[in-house]
Amino acid sequence: MIIRRVKSVRGQMLMPGDKSISHRAAMFAALADGITLIKNFSSSIDCAATLSCLEALGVTIERKDNEVLVNGAGMDGLREPQAPLDCGNSGTTIRLLAGILAGQNFKSTLTGDDSLRSRPMQRIIEPLRMMGASISADDGRAPLVIHGQDGLNPISYELLLASAQVKSCILLAGLSAEGRTEVIENQITRDHTERMLRSFGVQVETGKAEREGENARFAAINGPARLTAGQISIPGDISSAAYFIAAAALLPGSSLVIRDVGVNPTRAIFLKQLRELGLNVEITGAREVNNEPVGEIRVQGSTQQPAKSDSSMTIRGLIVPQLIDELPLLAVVGSQVAGGIEIRDAAELRVKESDRIATTALNLRAMGADVTEFDDGLHVAGPTRLHGTTIDPRGDHRIAMAFTVAGLMAEGETDISNHDCVGVSFPEFFELLESVVER
Repeated sequence: MIIRRVKSVRGQMLMPGDKSISHRAAMFAALADGITLIKNFSSSIDCAATLSCLEALGVTIERKDNEVLVNGAGMDGLREPQAPLDCGNSGTTIRLLAGILAGQNFKSTLTGDDSLRSRPMQRIIEPLRMMGASISADDGRAPLVIHGQDGLNPISYELLLASAQVKSCILLAGLSAEGRTEVIENQITRDHTERMLRSFGVQVETGKAEREGENARFAAINGPARLTAGQISIPGDISSAAYFIAAAALLPGSSLVIRDVGVNPTRAIFLKQLRELGLNVEITGAREVNNEPVGEIRVQGSTQQPAKSDSSMTIRGLIVPQLIDELPLLAVVGSQVAGGIEIRDAAELRVKESDRIATTALNLRAMGADVTEFDDGLHVAGPTRLHGTTIDPRGDHRIAMAFTVAGLMAEGETDISNHDCVGVSFPEFFELLESVVER
Protein backbone atom coordinates (compact mmCIF):
# COMPACT_ATOMS: atom_id res chain seq x y z
CA MET A 1 0.00 0.00 0.00
CA ILE A 2 1.58 3.26 -1.17
CA ILE A 3 0.73 6.33 0.94
CA ARG A 4 1.44 9.86 -0.31
CA ARG A 5 1.33 13.26 1.33
CA VAL A 6 -2.14 14.90 1.33
CA LYS A 7 -3.41 18.45 1.83
CA SER A 8 -6.13 17.76 4.39
CA VAL A 9 -8.77 15.39 5.74
CA ARG A 10 -12.36 16.57 5.27
CA GLY A 11 -15.84 15.10 5.54
CA GLN A 12 -18.25 13.16 7.76
CA MET A 13 -17.74 9.53 8.74
CA LEU A 14 -19.27 6.59 10.55
CA MET A 15 -16.97 4.03 12.10
CA PRO A 16 -17.55 0.26 12.08
CA GLY A 17 -18.77 -1.16 15.37
CA ASP A 18 -16.44 -1.04 18.36
CA LYS A 19 -14.33 -4.20 18.43
CA SER A 20 -14.08 -4.51 22.23
CA ILE A 21 -17.82 -4.05 22.71
CA SER A 22 -18.71 -6.38 19.82
CA HIS A 23 -16.71 -9.25 21.35
CA ARG A 24 -18.59 -8.87 24.60
CA ALA A 25 -22.01 -8.46 23.01
CA ALA A 26 -21.61 -11.73 21.08
CA MET A 27 -20.32 -13.70 24.07
CA PHE A 28 -22.97 -12.41 26.46
CA ALA A 29 -25.71 -13.00 23.88
CA ALA A 30 -24.49 -16.59 23.56
CA LEU A 31 -24.91 -17.06 27.33
CA ALA A 32 -28.29 -15.31 27.49
CA ASP A 33 -31.75 -16.82 27.54
CA GLY A 34 -33.47 -15.79 24.30
CA ILE A 35 -32.54 -14.18 20.99
CA THR A 36 -30.33 -11.08 20.82
CA LEU A 37 -30.06 -8.78 17.81
CA ILE A 38 -26.72 -6.98 17.65
CA LYS A 39 -26.58 -3.96 15.33
CA ASN A 40 -23.39 -2.45 13.89
CA PHE A 41 -21.31 -5.49 14.84
CA SER A 42 -17.59 -5.06 14.19
CA SER A 43 -16.32 -6.08 10.75
CA SER A 44 -12.94 -7.11 12.20
CA ILE A 45 -11.33 -10.50 11.73
CA ASP A 46 -10.91 -10.69 15.51
CA CYS A 47 -14.67 -10.48 16.11
CA ALA A 48 -15.33 -13.00 13.34
CA ALA A 49 -13.08 -15.38 15.31
CA THR A 50 -15.28 -14.88 18.37
CA LEU A 51 -18.42 -15.76 16.38
CA SER A 52 -16.73 -18.84 14.95
CA CYS A 53 -15.72 -20.07 18.42
CA LEU A 54 -19.24 -19.54 19.74
CA GLU A 55 -20.72 -21.53 16.85
CA ALA A 56 -18.29 -24.35 17.62
CA LEU A 57 -19.71 -24.29 21.17
CA GLY A 58 -23.20 -24.96 19.79
CA VAL A 59 -24.55 -21.40 19.57
CA THR A 60 -26.76 -20.62 16.56
CA ILE A 61 -25.69 -17.36 14.93
CA GLU A 62 -26.96 -15.60 11.81
CA ARG A 63 -25.00 -12.74 10.31
CA LYS A 64 -26.03 -10.35 7.56
CA ASP A 65 -23.73 -7.43 6.84
CA ASN A 66 -23.25 -5.65 10.19
CA GLU A 67 -26.18 -7.27 12.00
CA VAL A 68 -25.81 -10.43 14.04
CA LEU A 69 -28.67 -12.53 15.44
CA VAL A 70 -27.63 -14.79 18.34
CA ASN A 71 -29.90 -17.54 19.64
CA GLY A 72 -28.62 -17.74 23.20
CA ALA A 73 -27.77 -21.13 24.64
CA GLY A 74 -28.13 -19.97 28.24
CA MET A 75 -25.55 -20.47 30.96
CA ASP A 76 -26.02 -24.25 30.82
CA GLY A 77 -26.45 -24.75 27.08
CA LEU A 78 -22.95 -24.59 25.61
CA ARG A 79 -21.67 -27.90 24.28
CA GLU A 80 -18.21 -29.45 24.22
CA PRO A 81 -16.39 -28.44 21.01
CA GLN A 82 -15.25 -31.20 18.68
CA ALA A 83 -11.94 -29.47 17.88
CA PRO A 84 -9.68 -26.78 19.37
CA LEU A 85 -11.26 -23.32 19.30
CA ASP A 86 -9.22 -21.09 16.97
CA CYS A 87 -9.12 -17.54 18.36
CA GLY A 88 -6.95 -16.30 15.48
CA ASN A 89 -5.03 -13.19 16.55
CA SER A 90 -7.54 -12.10 19.19
CA GLY A 91 -6.38 -11.76 22.78
CA THR A 92 -9.86 -10.65 23.82
CA THR A 93 -11.41 -13.80 22.37
CA ILE A 94 -9.06 -16.23 24.10
CA ARG A 95 -8.99 -14.51 27.49
CA LEU A 96 -12.72 -13.81 27.82
CA LEU A 97 -13.73 -17.23 26.48
CA ALA A 98 -11.37 -18.83 29.00
CA GLY A 99 -13.40 -17.23 31.77
CA ILE A 100 -16.66 -18.53 30.30
CA LEU A 101 -15.34 -22.03 29.65
CA ALA A 102 -13.87 -22.33 33.16
CA GLY A 103 -17.46 -22.64 34.41
CA GLN A 104 -18.58 -25.24 31.84
CA ASN A 105 -18.55 -28.90 32.79
CA PHE A 106 -16.55 -30.11 29.78
CA LYS A 107 -13.07 -30.00 28.25
CA SER A 108 -12.12 -27.35 25.71
CA THR A 109 -8.93 -26.14 24.05
CA LEU A 110 -8.25 -22.51 23.09
CA THR A 111 -5.54 -21.72 20.55
CA GLY A 112 -4.69 -19.14 17.89
CA ASP A 113 -2.09 -17.98 15.40
CA ASP A 114 1.65 -17.79 16.05
CA SER A 115 1.37 -14.29 17.50
CA LEU A 116 -1.43 -15.20 19.92
CA ARG A 117 0.36 -18.37 21.02
CA SER A 118 3.35 -16.24 22.03
CA ARG A 119 1.35 -13.90 24.28
CA PRO A 120 1.27 -14.32 28.09
CA MET A 121 -1.71 -16.26 29.51
CA GLN A 122 -0.48 -16.95 33.04
CA ARG A 123 -2.28 -13.77 34.07
CA ILE A 124 -5.64 -15.53 33.54
CA ILE A 125 -4.54 -19.07 34.34
CA GLU A 126 -3.70 -18.22 37.95
CA PRO A 127 -7.08 -16.72 39.00
CA LEU A 128 -9.06 -19.35 37.09
CA ARG A 129 -7.19 -22.11 38.90
CA MET A 130 -7.95 -20.35 42.19
CA MET A 131 -11.62 -20.59 41.23
CA GLY A 132 -11.36 -24.35 40.74
CA ALA A 133 -10.84 -24.76 36.99
CA SER A 134 -8.14 -27.13 35.74
CA ILE A 135 -6.01 -25.46 33.05
CA SER A 136 -2.87 -26.70 31.33
CA ALA A 137 -0.65 -24.61 29.09
CA ASP A 138 2.83 -24.65 27.58
CA ASP A 139 4.94 -22.28 29.67
CA GLY A 140 1.93 -20.08 30.38
CA ARG A 141 0.97 -19.69 26.73
CA ALA A 142 -1.68 -21.05 24.38
CA PRO A 143 -2.93 -23.59 23.58
CA LEU A 144 -4.93 -23.57 26.81
CA VAL A 145 -6.61 -26.85 27.74
CA ILE A 146 -9.47 -26.11 30.13
CA HIS A 147 -11.32 -28.69 32.22
CA GLY A 148 -14.17 -26.56 33.46
CA GLN A 149 -16.52 -27.34 36.31
CA ASP A 150 -19.94 -26.35 37.54
CA GLY A 151 -20.08 -24.14 40.62
CA LEU A 152 -16.69 -22.42 40.59
CA ASN A 153 -15.30 -20.91 43.78
CA PRO A 154 -15.91 -17.16 44.13
CA ILE A 155 -12.75 -15.15 44.79
CA SER A 156 -11.60 -11.64 45.54
CA TYR A 157 -8.67 -11.01 43.23
CA GLU A 158 -6.34 -8.02 42.98
CA LEU A 159 -5.01 -7.53 39.47
CA LEU A 160 -1.23 -7.76 39.28
CA LEU A 161 -1.28 -5.59 36.16
CA ALA A 162 -3.85 -3.30 34.62
CA SER A 163 -5.80 -5.41 32.14
CA ALA A 164 -9.47 -5.20 31.15
CA GLN A 165 -9.14 -8.64 29.57
CA VAL A 166 -8.02 -10.25 32.84
CA LYS A 167 -10.70 -8.40 34.82
CA SER A 168 -13.34 -9.52 32.33
CA CYS A 169 -12.13 -13.12 32.34
CA ILE A 170 -12.54 -13.34 36.12
CA LEU A 171 -15.95 -11.65 36.13
CA LEU A 172 -17.20 -14.02 33.41
CA ALA A 173 -16.00 -17.00 35.41
CA GLY A 174 -17.83 -15.43 38.33
CA LEU A 175 -21.11 -15.85 36.45
CA SER A 176 -20.79 -19.58 37.20
CA ALA A 177 -19.44 -19.23 40.75
CA GLU A 178 -21.40 -19.83 43.93
CA GLY A 179 -21.24 -16.41 45.60
CA ARG A 180 -19.55 -13.02 45.17
CA THR A 181 -16.62 -12.67 42.78
CA GLU A 182 -14.70 -9.42 43.08
CA VAL A 183 -11.87 -7.93 41.02
CA ILE A 184 -9.78 -5.09 42.46
CA GLU A 185 -7.72 -2.90 40.15
CA ASN A 186 -5.24 -0.21 41.13
CA GLN A 187 -5.37 1.41 37.70
CA ILE A 188 -8.61 2.10 35.85
CA THR A 189 -9.14 -0.08 32.77
CA ARG A 190 -11.90 -0.31 30.17
CA ASP A 191 -15.27 -0.99 31.76
CA HIS A 192 -17.16 -2.37 28.74
CA THR A 193 -17.75 -5.72 30.47
CA GLU A 194 -19.43 -4.15 33.48
CA ARG A 195 -21.62 -1.93 31.29
CA MET A 196 -22.56 -4.72 28.90
CA LEU A 197 -23.41 -7.21 31.66
CA ARG A 198 -25.88 -4.67 33.04
CA SER A 199 -27.48 -4.45 29.58
CA PHE A 200 -28.05 -8.21 29.79
CA GLY A 201 -29.70 -7.92 33.21
CA VAL A 202 -26.76 -8.88 35.44
CA GLN A 203 -26.27 -6.83 38.58
CA VAL A 204 -22.70 -5.53 38.71
CA GLU A 205 -21.41 -3.67 41.72
CA THR A 206 -18.63 -1.14 41.14
CA GLY A 207 -16.96 1.49 43.27
CA LYS A 208 -13.90 2.59 45.16
CA ALA A 209 -12.12 -0.18 47.01
CA GLU A 210 -11.75 0.35 50.75
CA ARG A 211 -8.06 1.09 50.75
CA GLU A 212 -6.80 4.18 52.49
CA GLY A 213 -4.65 6.39 50.30
CA GLU A 214 -5.01 4.22 47.20
CA ASN A 215 -6.80 4.80 43.92
CA ALA A 216 -8.17 1.25 43.82
CA ARG A 217 -11.51 0.36 42.25
CA PHE A 218 -13.52 -2.84 42.33
CA ALA A 219 -16.09 -4.66 40.21
CA ALA A 220 -18.11 -7.53 41.62
CA ILE A 221 -20.95 -9.88 40.64
CA ASN A 222 -22.94 -12.51 42.51
CA GLY A 223 -23.23 -15.93 40.93
CA PRO A 224 -24.67 -18.03 39.64
CA ALA A 225 -26.21 -15.42 37.33
CA ARG A 226 -28.54 -15.50 34.33
CA LEU A 227 -28.40 -13.21 31.31
CA THR A 228 -31.47 -11.92 29.47
CA ALA A 229 -31.44 -11.40 25.70
CA GLY A 230 -32.39 -8.12 24.04
CA GLN A 231 -31.28 -5.70 21.33
CA ILE A 232 -27.80 -4.20 21.37
CA SER A 233 -26.50 -1.31 19.24
CA ILE A 234 -22.71 -1.14 19.04
CA PRO A 235 -21.21 2.39 18.88
CA GLY A 236 -18.54 3.27 16.35
CA ASP A 237 -15.02 2.21 17.37
CA ILE A 238 -13.08 5.13 18.84
CA SER A 239 -9.79 3.22 18.54
CA SER A 240 -10.43 2.97 14.79
CA ALA A 241 -11.51 6.62 14.62
CA ALA A 242 -8.27 7.66 16.34
CA TYR A 243 -6.23 7.44 13.11
CA PHE A 244 -8.56 9.77 11.22
CA ILE A 245 -8.79 12.12 14.20
CA ALA A 246 -5.00 12.38 14.49
CA ALA A 247 -4.54 12.97 10.76
CA ALA A 248 -7.22 15.66 10.63
CA ALA A 249 -5.90 17.39 13.74
CA LEU A 250 -2.35 17.56 12.38
CA LEU A 251 -3.10 18.60 8.78
CA PRO A 252 -3.90 22.33 8.32
CA GLY A 253 -7.27 23.04 6.74
CA SER A 254 -8.81 19.74 7.79
CA SER A 255 -12.40 19.50 9.04
CA LEU A 256 -13.75 16.12 10.11
CA VAL A 257 -16.91 14.93 11.87
CA ILE A 258 -17.24 11.34 13.13
CA ARG A 259 -20.80 10.50 14.18
CA ASP A 260 -22.22 7.89 16.58
CA VAL A 261 -18.84 6.90 17.99
CA GLY A 262 -18.20 5.48 21.45
CA VAL A 263 -16.84 8.06 23.89
CA ASN A 264 -16.51 5.88 26.98
CA PRO A 265 -14.27 7.77 29.46
CA THR A 266 -11.94 4.76 29.71
CA ARG A 267 -11.33 5.03 25.95
CA ALA A 268 -11.73 8.72 25.08
CA ILE A 269 -8.71 9.86 27.10
CA PHE A 270 -6.84 9.78 23.75
CA LEU A 271 -8.81 12.88 22.78
CA LYS A 272 -7.72 14.64 25.97
CA GLN A 273 -4.09 13.94 25.12
CA LEU A 274 -4.52 15.49 21.69
CA ARG A 275 -6.10 18.59 23.24
CA GLU A 276 -3.20 18.89 25.68
CA LEU A 277 -0.89 18.89 22.67
CA GLY A 278 -2.78 21.93 21.40
CA LEU A 279 -4.88 20.13 18.79
CA ASN A 280 -8.51 21.02 18.10
CA VAL A 281 -10.73 18.04 19.00
CA GLU A 282 -14.11 18.11 20.77
CA ILE A 283 -17.02 15.81 21.70
CA THR A 284 -20.60 16.98 21.17
CA GLY A 285 -24.06 15.41 21.60
CA ALA A 286 -23.02 12.83 24.19
CA ARG A 287 -25.71 10.33 25.21
CA GLU A 288 -25.96 6.69 26.39
CA VAL A 289 -26.91 3.68 24.27
CA ASN A 290 -27.00 0.29 26.04
CA ASN A 291 -25.13 1.88 28.97
CA GLU A 292 -22.30 3.05 26.68
CA PRO A 293 -21.58 6.78 26.10
CA VAL A 294 -21.93 7.71 22.41
CA GLY A 295 -21.33 11.06 20.76
CA GLU A 296 -19.97 13.03 17.83
CA ILE A 297 -16.30 13.94 17.47
CA ARG A 298 -15.37 17.14 15.62
CA VAL A 299 -11.82 17.85 14.51
CA GLN A 300 -10.32 21.00 12.98
CA GLY A 301 -6.83 20.99 11.52
CA SER A 302 -4.39 23.48 12.98
CA THR A 303 -3.64 26.48 10.75
CA GLN A 304 -0.83 27.72 12.98
CA GLN A 305 2.57 26.29 13.71
CA PRO A 306 2.87 25.08 17.32
CA ALA A 307 4.83 27.27 19.68
CA LYS A 308 8.41 26.34 20.42
CA SER A 309 8.78 24.10 23.46
CA ASP A 310 11.79 22.63 25.22
CA SER A 311 9.77 20.02 27.09
CA SER A 312 7.98 16.89 25.95
CA MET A 313 4.51 15.76 26.87
CA THR A 314 4.98 12.75 29.15
CA ILE A 315 2.44 9.92 29.24
CA ARG A 316 2.93 7.56 32.16
CA GLY A 317 1.29 6.05 35.21
CA LEU A 318 -2.43 5.49 35.70
CA ILE A 319 -3.56 6.65 32.26
CA VAL A 320 -1.36 4.25 30.26
CA PRO A 321 -3.80 1.27 30.34
CA GLN A 322 -6.53 3.53 28.94
CA LEU A 323 -4.28 4.51 26.00
CA ILE A 324 -2.68 1.15 25.30
CA ASP A 325 -4.05 0.81 21.74
CA GLU A 326 -3.31 4.43 20.80
CA LEU A 327 0.26 4.72 22.10
CA PRO A 328 2.00 3.93 18.77
CA LEU A 329 -0.23 6.54 17.11
CA LEU A 330 0.57 9.08 19.84
CA ALA A 331 4.27 8.45 19.18
CA VAL A 332 3.67 9.38 15.54
CA VAL A 333 1.71 12.49 16.64
CA GLY A 334 4.58 13.39 18.96
CA SER A 335 6.96 13.56 16.02
CA GLN A 336 4.88 16.45 14.64
CA VAL A 337 4.42 18.65 17.72
CA ALA A 338 6.72 21.04 19.55
CA GLY A 339 8.72 19.26 22.23
CA GLY A 340 7.73 15.79 21.06
CA ILE A 341 6.40 13.12 23.38
CA GLU A 342 7.65 10.64 25.97
CA ILE A 343 5.81 7.41 26.81
CA ARG A 344 6.74 5.40 29.92
CA ASP A 345 5.24 2.63 32.11
CA ALA A 346 4.10 0.91 28.90
CA ALA A 347 6.09 -2.35 28.97
CA GLU A 348 2.82 -4.16 28.14
CA LEU A 349 3.30 -2.89 24.57
CA ARG A 350 6.12 -5.39 24.17
CA VAL A 351 3.72 -8.36 24.40
CA LYS A 352 1.04 -7.18 22.01
CA GLU A 353 0.60 -8.39 18.41
CA SER A 354 4.18 -7.21 17.95
CA ASP A 355 6.73 -5.62 20.25
CA ARG A 356 5.07 -2.26 19.68
CA ILE A 357 7.81 -0.27 21.40
CA ALA A 358 10.57 -1.69 19.21
CA THR A 359 8.46 -1.65 16.03
CA THR A 360 7.34 1.95 16.55
CA ALA A 361 10.91 3.10 17.24
CA LEU A 362 12.31 1.23 14.23
CA ASN A 363 9.82 2.67 11.77
CA LEU A 364 9.92 6.23 13.12
CA ARG A 365 13.71 6.23 12.81
CA ALA A 366 13.37 4.95 9.24
CA MET A 367 11.22 8.03 8.52
CA GLY A 368 13.82 10.39 9.97
CA ALA A 369 12.58 10.87 13.52
CA ASP A 370 14.83 11.10 16.57
CA VAL A 371 13.70 8.28 18.90
CA THR A 372 15.10 7.01 22.19
CA GLU A 373 13.85 3.59 23.24
CA PHE A 374 13.40 2.50 26.88
CA ASP A 375 12.42 -0.83 28.40
CA ASP A 376 8.97 0.57 29.15
CA GLY A 377 8.46 3.12 26.38
CA LEU A 378 10.16 5.66 24.15
CA HIS A 379 10.87 9.34 23.57
CA VAL A 380 10.14 10.96 20.21
CA ALA A 381 11.56 14.40 19.45
CA GLY A 382 9.43 16.88 17.56
CA PRO A 383 8.54 18.52 15.37
CA THR A 384 10.30 16.47 12.66
CA ARG A 385 9.90 16.54 8.90
CA LEU A 386 9.28 12.89 8.09
CA HIS A 387 10.26 11.29 4.80
CA GLY A 388 8.65 8.34 3.07
CA THR A 389 10.18 4.90 3.33
CA THR A 390 9.14 1.24 3.50
CA ILE A 391 7.30 0.48 6.75
CA ASP A 392 7.41 -3.01 8.25
CA PRO A 393 4.47 -3.29 10.68
CA ARG A 394 5.53 -6.80 11.75
CA GLY A 395 2.01 -8.00 11.00
CA ASP A 396 0.55 -5.59 13.57
CA HIS A 397 -2.63 -3.79 12.51
CA ARG A 398 -2.20 -0.80 14.81
CA ILE A 399 1.38 -0.20 13.65
CA ALA A 400 0.28 -0.31 10.00
CA MET A 401 -2.48 2.26 10.60
CA ALA A 402 -0.33 4.55 12.77
CA PHE A 403 2.33 4.75 10.07
CA THR A 404 -0.25 5.32 7.39
CA VAL A 405 -1.03 8.53 9.30
CA ALA A 406 2.69 9.33 9.31
CA GLY A 407 2.77 8.75 5.55
CA LEU A 408 0.01 11.31 4.99
CA MET A 409 2.40 14.00 6.29
CA ALA A 410 5.73 12.67 5.00
CA GLU A 411 7.66 13.85 1.96
CA GLY A 412 7.65 11.27 -0.84
CA GLU A 413 6.06 7.83 -0.83
CA THR A 414 5.50 5.59 2.19
CA ASP A 415 5.10 1.89 1.42
CA ILE A 416 3.13 -0.03 4.09
CA SER A 417 4.18 -3.65 3.57
CA ASN A 418 1.82 -6.42 4.64
CA HIS A 419 -0.94 -3.81 4.81
CA ASP A 420 -3.66 -6.49 4.88
CA CYS A 421 -2.94 -6.97 8.59
CA VAL A 422 -5.29 -4.02 9.25
CA GLY A 423 -8.17 -6.45 8.69
CA VAL A 424 -7.61 -7.81 12.20
CA SER A 425 -9.45 -4.75 13.53
CA PHE A 426 -10.43 -2.48 10.62
CA PRO A 427 -10.84 -4.04 7.13
CA GLU A 428 -12.36 -0.83 5.72
CA PHE A 429 -9.49 1.40 6.87
CA PHE A 430 -7.84 2.25 3.55
CA GLU A 431 -11.16 2.56 1.70
CA LEU A 432 -12.55 4.99 4.29
CA LEU A 433 -9.30 6.92 4.34
CA GLU A 434 -9.47 7.47 0.60
CA SER A 435 -12.99 8.89 0.98
CA VAL A 436 -11.88 11.79 3.22
CA VAL A 437 -8.37 12.80 2.08
CA GLU A 438 -7.85 15.78 -0.18
CA ARG A 439 -4.73 15.74 -2.33
